[in-house]
Amino acid sequence: MDEVDRRIIGALVSDARTTYAEIGQAVSLSAPAVKRRVDRLRSLGVIKGFTAVVDPKAVGWTTEAFVELFCTGRTTPAQITTATRRHPEVVGAYTVSGEADALVHLRAADIQHLEQVLERLRAEPFITSTRSMIVLSRLGD
Repeated sequence: MDEVDRRIIGALVSDARTTYAEIGQAVSLSAPAVKRRVDRLRSLGVIKGFTAVVDPKAVGWTTEAFVELFCTGRTTPAQITTATRRHPEVVGAYTVSGEADALVHLRAADIQHLEQVLERLRAEPFITSTRSMIVLSRLGD
């Protein structure tokens, strides 16, 4: 990976919808040359995909919580990943040190919606209990 690759990645991180021609102008390459580099970066696993960043407020998901998951003894990170991906309200999931096995960041429309999400999470066969912390305010936003 060279400086041109880093600049291409920077352009895509800034706006994944930037055209290859626009990126090419910024890095002094043709659009086909940029496409070849992006394809190579994808095949190497440097670029894992392209995504839309949705403003949670715009879709009405303004209630936010962090939930500690406590799991049965032999639960793997892969099982936790698979389970949390089934819930669109999960913003992020992390294995952690300490008492809990994982920490999940959730967004929901309101407390009732949050409760429904928690009930669905608790229904996963390997989750034995949860502990929730509801976000009151985001600092610095």
